[in-house]
Amino acid sequence: MAKNKIYDTAIKPETAVLVSVITPGVSDETATEYLEELEFLVSTAGGITKGIFTQKLTSPDRATFVGSGKLDEIKEFIQAEEIDIVVFDDELSPSQLRNVEKFFNVKILDRSNLILDIFAKHAKTAQAKTQVELAQLQYLLPRLTRMWTHLERQRGGIGMRGPGETQIESDRRMILNKISQLKDRLESIDRQSETQRKNRGDLIRVALVGYTNVGKSTIMNLISKSDVLIENKLFATLDTTVRKVVIDNLPFLLSDTVGFIRKLPHHLVECFKSTLDEVREADVLIHVVDISHPYFEDHIVAVNETLRDIGAADKPTITVFNKIDAYSEPAETTESELDVPVAQPTLKEFKNSWMAKNADPAVFISATDRMNVEEFRKILYDIVIKMHTARYPYNNLLY
Repeated sequence: MAKNKIYDTAIKPETAVLVSVITPGVSDETATEYLEELEFLVSTAGGITKGIFTQKLTSPDRATFVGSGKLDEIKEFIQAEEIDIVVFDDELSPSQLRNVEKFFNVKILDRSNLILDIFAKHAKTAQAKTQVELAQLQYLLPRLTRMWTHLERQRGGIGMRGPGETQIESDRRMILNKISQLKDRLESIDRQSETQRKNRGDLIRVALVGYTNVGKSTIMNLISKSDVLIENKLFATLDTTVRKVVIDNLPFLLSDTVGFIRKLPHHLVECFKSTLDEVREADVLIHVVDISHPYFEDHIVAVNETLRDIGAADKPTITVFNKIDAYSEPAETTESELDVPVAQPTLKEFKNSWMAKNADPAVFISATDRMNVEEFRKILYDIVIKMHTARYPYNNLLY
């Protein structure tokens, strides 16, 4: 009697190589950080990075992004390792995309397309799905240079979620019509969202903001006792979540928003500005920072720039330095090293320095270990009660 055969039906993750051009204005450390972030994006999308290629150029090659020698080196690696995808750390022009795809004969993604794919994977609400589809079509439109399948035909794999691909001549007009329809749909959803915000009453609004994957959802769950998705992935939270929170009989609204990231495509920022209405209309911002990340100060700058872009930079802000349990303290120096400057400060040194330079309140916590959480709640309460007292002077006796 023949034995039953066992078939492996599991979907194997796609393998990828990353490609980056380091221009004169970018340090090696910054380039490394961008690539580490890109690798995390690939992992979030479900892929595995097998190799990284960099090239120092004055500017990316207009035809192929990297030079011919580097192209040959990458192609040799792709063929030897049977790589599925090549991911570029910057947005490719339509001609660059066409040329490198023809040369490598594998799937080509750039940072923008990869982020769009992750957004498509994590979008759950009608608003988020509409915003993602709009951004995908706006990205796709100038790149209709290949033979496409029909717009509604779905394909699997990284970079293939969402609206799909389409034949260039007949479907360009359909994409433009679809973009127009999506914009109209977003306007309708925005009006409904605005009505919902008005129906919440006049409670003080607090919004969590920060770089992606800094622990905003963990803090949301901690403060509101809700059940928001928590994953060690970029953009795990895409849809805005709003909860009513009560601290010592003081009610207010707390919202968790999509995380920010550097090199975020401009058209994607434009599409998601409506999602960030919760940030623009908030009375208080909680800027969450992952202090354990080696480049957390760069993340602070990136978030502040985005806040300025959406007109929310001047709001009262509490800076919450999260993950202090994972902060790497510098090694002790010996007597012979006392005159050598130490780049990495201790947590206490950084805290004193930050407090001295910044007027906004700040707190250092670990949301997972519940360290200094009560101090954070007290700071948040003091700011909200002050605003509540100013807005409702006749209700002060309740608190």
